[in-house]
Amino acid sequence: MDFYIRPIEAGDAKGINQIRRMPGVFENLLAIPSEKVSRTEEFIVRQDSNTHHFVAVTEIRPGEELVIGSAALSVSPSPRMRHSATLGIMVHKDYQNMGVGTALMKTLLDIADNWLMLVRVELTVFEDNERAIHLYEKFGFEK
Repeated sequence: MDFYIRPIEAGDAKGINQIRRMPGVFENLLAIPSEKVSRTEEFIVRQDSNTHHFVAVTEIRPGEELVIGSAALSVSPSPRMRHSATLGIMVHKDYQNMGVGTALMKTLLDIADNWLMLVRVELTVFEDNERAIHLYEKFGFEK
């Protein structure tokens, strides 16, 4: 399957919202299945320069993209914590275990290591989300 990673755009809100409300995804997020697209649009527009947000997209028809994943790295705005960031990631249920999460993680960690020179990246994961834990451990994250 072909897909690519690019920075998020305002027009990605509908696709991101669909993933966030999807059974097989929303159970592992702090989202609720009734979340409105307008809230996602607002979230995208309000991201500041401390947030580095990417989407994974695939072309379903010529000129028509489908958002199949999203990941963001949020650098702490506190001057004493500028060396650290948190990350969040989600992948469309039909595209899990296809390398999308790995590609998104590589993108975030490249930004963290080679552009922002971060020392620490943190995340929170539900203990029963085995797929996510496997992905994080593959990249060296520790409990």
